[in-house]
Amino acid sequence: MKDKTMTQSKISAKGVQVHYADTHAIKDVDVEIADKEVTAFIGPSGCGKSTFLRCINRMNDTIGICRVTGDIRIDGEDIYDPKVDPVQLRAKVGMVFQKPNPFPKSIYDNVAYGPKIHGLARDKDDLDQIVENALRKAALWNEAKDRLHASGTGLSGGQQQRLCIARAIATAPEVLLMDEPCSALDPIATAQVEELIDELRQSYSVVIVTHSMQQAARVSQKTAFFHLGNLVEFGETDKIFTNPEDPRTESYISGRIG
Repeated sequence: MKDKTMTQSKISAKGVQVHYADTHAIKDVDVEIADKEVTAFIGPSGCGKSTFLRCINRMNDTIGICRVTGDIRIDGEDIYDPKVDPVQLRAKVGMVFQKPNPFPKSIYDNVAYGPKIHGLARDKDDLDQIVENALRKAALWNEAKDRLHASGTGLSGGQQQRLCIARAIATAPEVLLMDEPCSALDPIATAQVEELIDELRQSYSVVIVTHSMQQAARVSQKTAFFHLGNLVEFGETDKIFTNPEDPRTESYISGRIG
């Protein structure tokens, strides 16, 4: 066990609880998520993995009945501090959703939108460069460069999801959250996005919620298993899948609970 892991945590969560009105959705979660790694959240439907993911960029703030308590820090900064602007936080913590959701705008405008509203581009040339870099990082530049002004909604499902990834990374985030990013995609598009996730971890801390254990095993270095709102087990992906410590993890992975 490396002693350095504590100091290298990008995201640190302690005692996190989430309530939706009277429902206790997340129960006392503690986890340290490293930088430049892919961390997968796995577990049965409704176990709290997406709810916890949305705590990391305060998406739950948009739900009136949702209450989040505990401590979540990114690079040591309390993201629930009243001084933190959630809009600025979401520029730093990008999010890609389950269903590709490009804006009904051109491919260019989809990617340029975030940098524009956050004032990240000095001029048009600068913006062009940001858009190109984001599309290149999302492995979409070659397919999109001759049709930048065509609608993003005209792309295939897999291309749309890569466009959403480009849009998320255009604001130069440090953390990239992905909520089942391949569940609406066919196997070929899924393979392309998985390959992309592996490349993205060189630049970002990537956290992915997935219902596919095979996907978690392929793309992640660390895996967290959630069950009934509890973080049951967290560790190296290989170990979680081959030699889990908790019998509930073993039952889930072998298909006895789901």
